[in-house]
Amino acid sequence: MKSYAIYCTDKPDTAQKRLDARDAHFAHIEKTLDNLLIAGPLLDEAGVTIGSLLVVKADNAEQARKQLEADPYFSADIWVDIRITPFMPAAGDWIGGKIW
Repeated sequence: MKSYAIYCTDKPDTAQKRLDARDAHFAHIEKTLDNLLIAGPLLDEAGVTIGSLLVVKADNAEQARKQLEADPYFSADIWVDIRITPFMPAAGDWIGGKIW
């Protein structure tokens, strides 16, 4: 199993769509916690949500994309840009130090 970073940028004027889908999104996140290394909103300097960042466990990028497509935020069509790329956690508090 590999790690994939998924960076999603919100479309303009989708704050209400995001709010409307939030409870279903949270329920989805709770069901898929075992596949998540980390997930949360991207914010601008004023604290306004401008996107989402997830790091997921998956066998390949296609599987990572399918995980994202199961999220109610995907169905709500709030993201204008989605980037999925392999990711290797290598250092920091969240991984308990470093891998070397």
